[in-house]
Amino acid sequence: MPRRGKKYADAKLRVPPGEKFEPDEAVKLVRELAFASFDETVDVSVRLGVDPRKADQIVRDTVVLPHGTGKETRVLVLAEGDKAKEAEEAGADYVGSEYLEKIQGGWLDFDVAVATPDLMGKVGPLGRILGPRGLMPTPKAGTVTFDVGRAVSEIKAGKIEYRVDKTGNVHAPIGKVSFEEEQLAENFQAFMDSILRARPAAAKGTYIRSVTISSTLGPGVAVEPGLFRRRAA
Repeated sequence: MPRRGKKYADAKLRVPPGEKFEPDEAVKLVRELAFASFDETVDVSVRLGVDPRKADQIVRDTVVLPHGTGKETRVLVLAEGDKAKEAEEAGADYVGSEYLEKIQGGWLDFDVAVATPDLMGKVGPLGRILGPRGLMPTPKAGTVTFDVGRAVSEIKAGKIEYRVDKTGNVHAPIGKVSFEEEQLAENFQAFMDSILRARPAAAKGTYIRSVTISSTLGPGVAVEPGLFRRRAA
């Protein structure tokens, strides 16, 4: 286990052991506990009552955060003709099928890739490169589409993709410490609403088991999970 510094230890002491907070209170405390010299990212971790080993219990979806993530997202659009022009007008950073060859050569200077369905035959072989890095376009994430303008606009506006990991946890960024408390709270609520909507029909028992918010270097602050159980009911 990595050793923690004095600043972290001091911040940890300000989190009452075992206490679970209302969302607004948790967001406020996370901002107060941030101590890094840079603008830390605020992350949410949710432990779900699902078995990720079973295909019918995989939780994966996208959500557009009302106030974005605070990070500039570099978008690559693999398209040709009018669709390439549409992507450029929507603000894509890189556009064109010529980037297929660049990716094969090791170029990966982008955060999200969007592709039109007609090019997926050429994009597919790049799965061994893009897949492990979470960069492969997929219909589920809305990144395989002919509506490239909308896809680019949503990503630039703060659309994120999340997926449950093998331990049953979902992690996602919901903004920066520099955001207003109200902005972080609204982003957090939008994310949790999406998690609730994404509940698999096969999931039994308690779905939301724990919720924790933290900044990049700060300690975790637990949110009362029962609030979301009632909301789901």
